[in-house]
Amino acid sequence: MFDYANPYLTPRLPVFARNVVATSHPLAAQAGLRMLAAGGNAVDAAVAAAAAMTVLEPCSNGLGSDAFCILWDGTRLHGLNASGRAPAAWTPDYFKARYGADATTPPRRGWDSVTVPGAVSAWVALSQRFGRLPLSRVLAPAVNIAERGYAVPVVVQQKWQAAAALPELTSQPGFAATFLPQGRAPNVGERFAMPGAARALRAIADTGGQALYGGEIAQALAAAAREGGGALTVQDLAAYAPQWVEPVGQDYRGHRLHQIPPNGQGLAALMALGMLQRFDLRALGADSAEGHHLQIEAMKLAFADVYRFVAEADCMECTAEHLLDPAYLAERSRLIDPARAQDFGAGHPMRGGTIYLTAADEQGMMVSFIQSNYLGFGSGVVLPQWGLSLQNRGHAFSLDEASPNAVAPGKRPFHTIIPGFLTRDGQPVMSFGVMGANMQPQGQLQTLVRMLDHGQNPQTACDAPRWRIFSGLSLNIESSMPMGTVQGLVARGHRIELIEDSYQDFGAGQFIWRLGDPSVDGYVAASDTRRDGAAVGY
Repeated sequence: MFDYANPYLTPRLPVFARNVVATSHPLAAQAGLRMLAAGGNAVDAAVAAAAAMTVLEPCSNGLGSDAFCILWDGTRLHGLNASGRAPAAWTPDYFKARYGADATTPPRRGWDSVTVPGAVSAWVALSQRFGRLPLSRVLAPAVNIAERGYAVPVVVQQKWQAAAALPELTSQPGFAATFLPQGRAPNVGERFAMPGAARALRAIADTGGQALYGGEIAQALAAAAREGGGALTVQDLAAYAPQWVEPVGQDYRGHRLHQIPPNGQGLAALMALGMLQRFDLRALGADSAEGHHLQIEAMKLAFADVYRFVAEADCMECTAEHLLDPAYLAERSRLIDPARAQDFGAGHPMRGGTIYLTAADEQGMMVSFIQSNYLGFGSGVVLPQWGLSLQNRGHAFSLDEASPNAVAPGKRPFHTIIPGFLTRDGQPVMSFGVMGANMQPQGQLQTLVRMLDHGQNPQTACDAPRWRIFSGLSLNIESSMPMGTVQGLVARGHRIELIEDSYQDFGAGQFIWRLGDPSVDGYVAASDTRRDGAAVGY
């Protein structure tokens, strides 16, 4: 099925096992594996890993993050949207009165970038509906890590140190006290602990999440918001609930890619695949300039529509089905010139800082889970006594009242984080995702093409060099991309900058591919070399 020869430089090999967890931090992967060994299932493993990640990779996520999930329960797919909603006080006028009539978005940092955090609600919803183990047992590894501390790894430290140089973060309430304990970012190998997070995790476990959604953590959060001039209230938190949704999908090479429907950008990956299925990429080679050019152009076309039309579903001018209509995608694909790079605008369809992890068990349950603060450490606002760092997803709203993404009370903003799931003939094939802002659909597209068109195994597809659309005709390309490919793209008019920092610009993925009957054949898993993580199993 796959070619297991890997032509790319990498320190990692595929992992084969019947029970698997893949995350961007080895301790989180081990936390999930402990749940599986204790008789839990893939949901228990995913929640344990997600909770641990809030402590282990705080430069990407925290207890105040948002989350999305797609899972196969053994019979069918389920989607969960746990993205936060705007406080009841938020309107365009609210922000213009505070930041001036020329303001176009809510601020990047501070209380006025914070929507209701949804990640904890996702843990609770998943645990209650599908988990086997008590929530207190599932969160115990995260509590232990937060209390005892851990040695900070290399990639996390690099991003932590970069954030520590940003006054817009370090000036926020609670940030320095929590994340700069020595007046600086921790060094590689230095111990870091979050006793406040341990306290919060215990309260969340004891109350089934109610401590954050109406209880003592909510009271503290609302009080801190009032003191800091923010709008978030206990009522905003108590009114929040995650939403179970039906995933949307797109067929490609005999498989079907599934995404959470809007308010997220998952449609971009689906649309790009829908355009590319009209081209014979297999004949062009995995690292050919011709093949990459077609992918780049399809991705640009998809982004043009997604950025124009996608928002909270009931605020969109067209539906997801309109954007995925085969006739519309065929029309868009005809705009691609195989010989020339273009800067595309939106079409006219029919109107009407992130961590990713995945887990699978030998009973066949597979979980694709993603949670994020958004821009690195998010809003920068932290409640040290609870170890609660808050996302800044509100910055993604528009203050243009004519925009489908205009801010409004209780509304969810456009979201970048997207878990992916692949099926074939209605059966599960792969749970996967690629972290990193708008790199996420681009990373999903590139790795899927490598696996489905070129037969590369998940670890090879993960290790291969990537490109990222910047703006217009500009591309960032990983410096390990073959020079012949780069030159071929330049010849087609792409304006290219070679980038060394793989973590920041080119995302990081985790992949679990089902090999057959999971109780007999198991899975093959991969973890991206661009982060500190691991795929582990037994």
